[in-house]
Amino acid sequence: MNRAKAGLAYWGIIFALGFVLGTIRTLWLAPLVGLLPATALELPLMLTASWFAASWLMRRFGIGTGGAALVVGALAFTLLMVAEYALAVVLARQTPAQWLAGLGQPHALLGLAGQVIFALIPWWRAGRSA
Repeated sequence: MNRAKAGLAYWGIIFALGFVLGTIRTLWLAPLVGLLPATALELPLMLTASWFAASWLMRRFGIGTGGAALVVGALAFTLLMVAEYALAVVLARQTPAQWLAGLGQPHALLGLAGQVIFALIPWWRAGRSA
């Protein structure tokens, strides 16, 4: 149960920050510098926040093993992808095929790489504290 709570909390914290930073990136930064540079500027902020959030949550929920931390990260990643898909469908009015095709764009691939790292950070943090 603690793994599910930690995964939900990890997703919620980072998704909320990503929603704010993503809005800034999309509305103000990307028109100035382009999608790929804007994503590259946002990514270190998101991963730094993920690093600290994961560290705090691993302690808070007593997640001490690498396996449990992988579950936390996998749950958070799954929730993130579902939320990203839902936002694409609802806000951008994209079809599932359009959403999937969009993941092949360079800026989206960079973002996806960051999301995979986000998913692995709890495991990394659990390993470092062991």
